[in-house]
Amino acid sequence: MATDRSLGRDVHFYDSSSPDKVLGGLMLTPSITERVFLFALGILICIDTPLRPTDEPLQPGKYDIKSNSPQGRIFITNEWCVTRILSQSVSSRDEVFRQRVRERDRKCVITGVANPDRHIAWNDWSSYHAAHIFPLSGEEWFIRNNYFRWITNREGTHDTGINSCQNGLLMLSHIHENNENCVRDELLRWHFRQAVLANMRGAGEPVFETDFPPGSDMVGEIRNGPDAIKRMEAQLFARLGGLSLV
Repeated sequence: MATDRSLGRDVHFYDSSSPDKVLGGLMLTPSITERVFLFALGILICIDTPLRPTDEPLQPGKYDIKSNSPQGRIFITNEWCVTRILSQSVSSRDEVFRQRVRERDRKCVITGVANPDRHIAWNDWSSYHAAHIFPLSGEEWFIRNNYFRWITNREGTHDTGINSCQNGLLMLSHIHENNENCVRDELLRWHFRQAVLANMRGAGEPVFETDFPPGSDMVGEIRNGPDAIKRMEAQLFARLGGLSLV
């Protein structure tokens, strides 16, 4: 069963010419200002709507957007959104990725809580998660769009770069140091864009169940669910991530 991302939204936006049809929305957090909201709308809306950004906190409610186009309509982008799933891969290149992200970050970026030295000495990272910014499930898309050009520490011509520590951060952590292994700004900007596409457009992309009990028909459940092709591709690329694609 896929989870509906629109549940719990306290901000909704509409085309003023069709006020009964919601175009999308979001759940507010303290970091969302009017400027951030308008920047996100600029990713979704395919016209130039002159709105003046401010750094005031965005307020909950319903927002009507008026188009300046001759047609008088708001057009939402159909830009593709990468299907993200929980990766179960335990390949050797994933282990190198985890170790390099841990060595660089060493703490939670959201809370600022560092992993205690004694835990690091024991190699205990059970409370931390080295996460990919661009997901492993989208590696083919990563290659097809030449996104590996952003990775400057690839090891050889056959390394796609998706498992570079430049494409990762320690959840919930991040240190942005100016060195060869720091997180790439281009990937973070791409991730923000993907977050907007996945969460704010329409009802949002479906959030898929990743826990398949023993004996269950995983392939059958995927085939009979929403976005079966995209989800099957995501599962295959995540689980076959140890194979070289270039």
